[in-house]
Amino acid sequence: MTDDGVRCMLMRGGTSKGAYFLASDLPGDPAERDDLLLRVLGSPDPRQIDGVGGAHLLTSKVAVVSASTDPSADVDYLFLQVAVDEPVVSSRQNCGNILAGVGPFAVERGLVAPTGDRTEVRIRLVNTGGSATASFPTPGGRVDYRGGTAISGVPGTAAAVVLGFADTAGSTTGSLLPTGRVVDVIDGIEVTCVDNGMPVVVAAATDLGVTGYESHQELAEDRALLDRIQSLRLQAGELMGLGDVSAESVPKTTLVAPPRDGGALCTRTFIPVRPHTAIGVLGAISAVTAALLPDGVARRHARLPGGSRFDVEHPTGHLEVEVELDLSTDPPTALRAANVRTARKLFDGTVYPREGKP
Repeated sequence: MTDDGVRCMLMRGGTSKGAYFLASDLPGDPAERDDLLLRVLGSPDPRQIDGVGGAHLLTSKVAVVSASTDPSADVDYLFLQVAVDEPVVSSRQNCGNILAGVGPFAVERGLVAPTGDRTEVRIRLVNTGGSATASFPTPGGRVDYRGGTAISGVPGTAAAVVLGFADTAGSTTGSLLPTGRVVDVIDGIEVTCVDNGMPVVVAAATDLGVTGYESHQELAEDRALLDRIQSLRLQAGELMGLGDVSAESVPKTTLVAPPRDGGALCTRTFIPVRPHTAIGVLGAISAVTAALLPDGVARRHARLPGGSRFDVEHPTGHLEVEVELDLSTDPPTALRAANVRTARKLFDGTVYPREGKP
């Protein structure tokens, strides 16, 4: 826990990448911890050249894991989003992709003993108080990252990590519909603000002058669009009870369009205004939740299959999630959410933070 080096495991979790730490290996004081993490990842710097960050919000993430004091959980997982070009560390959200690596990391660090050929780890999501279970292969008492499961946005295949979520509704805002309405109007644009694991502002792509089928590179070059996205999310943040979100990565904004590759919904997501190359797990769950609301913006563009499994199209492929709602209640009740991800250990050792202040 000094500048001489910190024990760290770098892992790919889903379509994200991050540094995983035991809480006991980091300073207990949040300000000291955040200062250390900025120096470990190399922020603020657009290239994060002097740290292990990957110069993108999707690869500038941290998981802090510890044994849980909650008898219903095995481990506690605190997610921290480290900004790339600002000295900011945020704990305002969960991350379902980085979550995919938490169970294997807990076994690797001896927090959880493997149980046969497959191990299930109960995880408390410290950021929001929710919970999840992660199930993954542990033949011979060791985590096996090899497997035949492919996920869009990640080359090759790996072992499946099955994630089941509970208590997702109102994860950050306290309500599935944090504004109290299915539809709000911001800057003349109809939006649906939903929080089923991730606060998300959903709008029709065509209402913002795009098709919703652009690549993330094309969207990144549309400065006028990004300015409108920022205006939407800043105002939505206030309406959702999040206050001033100008320095936060939530709420995320997802533009929707009719699917064109066999899915239920086509999406383009921004974090906070940088186009996502795919879509986050919890963001996809919230987007599907919006599509299930009979009068919501996303419902008008969705092609909903029977059952609870939904294929969400994004810039680099597809993401399947399972979502169940009880629409007979007001607001609707989130009953269940699940997803299949993969994870892989990239390195395990000691990371050396740069000296001085970020």
